[in-house]
Amino acid sequence: MGKRLTKIYTRTGDDGTTGLGDGTRSAKESLRIEAIGTVDELNSCLGVLLAETLEEEVRIKLENIQHDLFDLGGDLSIPGRVSMSEAQVSRLEKELDEYNVTLTALQEFILPGGVRTASLCHVARTVCRRAERCVVRMSRSEAVTPFHIQYLNRLSDFLFVLCRILNRELGVKDVLWQPGKNRFKTI
Repeated sequence: MGKRLTKIYTRTGDDGTTGLGDGTRSAKESLRIEAIGTVDELNSCLGVLLAETLEEEVRIKLENIQHDLFDLGGDLSIPGRVSMSEAQVSRLEKELDEYNVTLTALQEFILPGGVRTASLCHVARTVCRRAERCVVRMSRSEAVTPFHIQYLNRLSDFLFVLCRILNRELGVKDVLWQPGKNRFKTI
């Protein structure tokens, strides 16, 4: 970070624009700012999850993801900057594979929920999917490195699997979706 913030409010955003890392101004409703904000929201969701009691291995993985998300946000805030690499995507794939191999195969979709940590992780997963959609939408009109989209895509899968792991650790089984379960129930 080139400049350290010494004053939090600047009034420069009062006109509906915000500064990018390269010094240019962007409309606050632009696709780029929407993507940056959603990645920031995702990181905050992970921060809430990290406020819970978690196994140290899970904590380390989530903290590493938070650093990756700051790399991603930094790349988005400076057009043309690429600090993320294929190695970050590969690391996430490896961790995802390690967790997934310990789970039973799913025959149906599962409902979000379970223990508190898994429920918080499901919220992060859905925000991650929205962040991915934002970055994909932005990529239709601006250059985006493929690693950004790949990383968010793998991360949503990783978080889904982590939800299942967190539930299993506390003895909660996946709640399988029952299509049409209440279709014929009346009050």
